[in-house]
Amino acid sequence: MDVYKAVIRIGAAEKLDHSTLIALKTAALMHDSGMLKTYRGHEEAACSLVHLWLPQFEYSEEEMKYICRMILTTQLPQTANEIGERILCDADLDYLGRDDFFMIAHRLRFEWNNMGLNVTSLKDWYLLQIKFLEDHRYYTSSNQQLREPGKQKNLELVKELFQN
Repeated sequence: MDVYKAVIRIGAAEKLDHSTLIALKTAALMHDSGMLKTYRGHEEAACSLVHLWLPQFEYSEEEMKYICRMILTTQLPQTANEIGERILCDADLDYLGRDDFFMIAHRLRFEWNNMGLNVTSLKDWYLLQIKFLEDHRYYTSSNQQLREPGKQKNLELVKELFQN
């Protein structure tokens, strides 16, 4: 729901047309659904669920392919080309520039450890976060303006924690 809410905000700021926004909202709701089947590669699994579930809601094959293209762009490293893809990628990592960054990041660390993707120490985790934050770029002008300053602040805080 966090990504869904961010999609609505960014979509409005980027002045999306109605049909693109509907597809984008659907992609936001479906983008992590593949975790019902697998953790690694969940984006591809989400696309199989898109093709399984969405026909009953009268989505066309073309709409489902577009939704899947958006979902697949959220794989890391993200590579978004068109506006729907760029918005979904920004919504997926919207938290990087928010005040709740540390809460979400530590929940992600807990998730990784539960999935066997062990991060051996908190210091190692902070090092991963520094690299990720430094390499990440928001695609949309709205998130560049709204979230980039917060992301830079969070990066500096993580660097401080790493050094202590």
